[in-house]
Amino acid sequence: MNNLYVYLEIEDGIVADVSLELLTKGRKLANELGCQLEAIGIGYKLDGIGAQVFKYGVDVLSIVDDERLKYYTSLPYTSVLVKLFGEEKPQIALMGATSVGRDLGPRVSSALFSGLTADCTSLEIGDHEDKKEGKTYQNLLYQIRPAFGGNIVATIVNPECRPQMATVRQGVMKKEVLDENYKGETHRLNAKDYVNDTDFAVSVIERHIEKSKVNLGAAPIIVSGGYGVGSADNFGLLYELADVLGAEVGASRAAVDAGFAEHERQIGQTGVTVRPKLYIACGISGQIQHIAGMQESAIIIAINSDPAAPINAIADYVITGTVEEVVPKMIKYYKKNTK
Repeated sequence: MNNLYVYLEIEDGIVADVSLELLTKGRKLANELGCQLEAIGIGYKLDGIGAQVFKYGVDVLSIVDDERLKYYTSLPYTSVLVKLFGEEKPQIALMGATSVGRDLGPRVSSALFSGLTADCTSLEIGDHEDKKEGKTYQNLLYQIRPAFGGNIVATIVNPECRPQMATVRQGVMKKEVLDENYKGETHRLNAKDYVNDTDFAVSVIERHIEKSKVNLGAAPIIVSGGYGVGSADNFGLLYELADVLGAEVGASRAAVDAGFAEHERQIGQTGVTVRPKLYIACGISGQIQHIAGMQESAIIIAINSDPAAPINAIADYVITGTVEEVVPKMIKYYKKNTK
């Protein structure tokens, strides 16, 4: 009762990185609140889930294991969470802002009349004073996210309804193991107690998923281009630099909208969030929407013809010049020094 829950997104018996990131953040929030961190996994053949999540500080792992739940379908998964949260009455429930989370979260929050904040970039615990009602609320979840196209940062609170629900995109939170030997409890729940047979009216007969060819989240080095690169042909220079560095190629929204790069390479508020060891920003002005997706990079190199570009304010190193001038030199000297 009154604990913090993280929904585990599971594919082929593997817990998604975004769920592990939320467990890391959830453990810290639970410590502040003095409550337990609980996780809920739904699927089939989930015996290996505990070994994956307990080391992140999970106190209780609830498992709903049933062959009919092997693949995600909206109604049965929603039924499980709605009934479980109705029984346990958690104060906070978190899930990833993935295609599954964006479908599941609103359904659960609507059924529970709890509300939900999507695509949060930060989660904190704090107090809130409602001056109009003359009430003070303690230990609320601050659900922080960009708003109005990224021009402001909104802090959203839910004083009355429970659970306080939020979704977070992959890469926004840092994934850190708490203790390899941390031991929690496993509760195995009977699917029949949470899902009616009628909820399985839709079944998956055959499923095909095309794996993404781009994995920006796991890339240690990213060479990213913006509208200032000038053309799709000039993006070829970035691919060449990425090839010699062993990097992935990313892009700003302006570059994607201009057709210079595919949408799956988009980094920023409306793309993916990354935190590589090295981020090379080529021809990117540095609007807040893009910075929100890469500002946690360990080292940032900005290449821009405008010495006053906003990206320069957060860059560790600034190279003033055009992409056509600078990138070929970087390729040449890197190859020379690695022979």
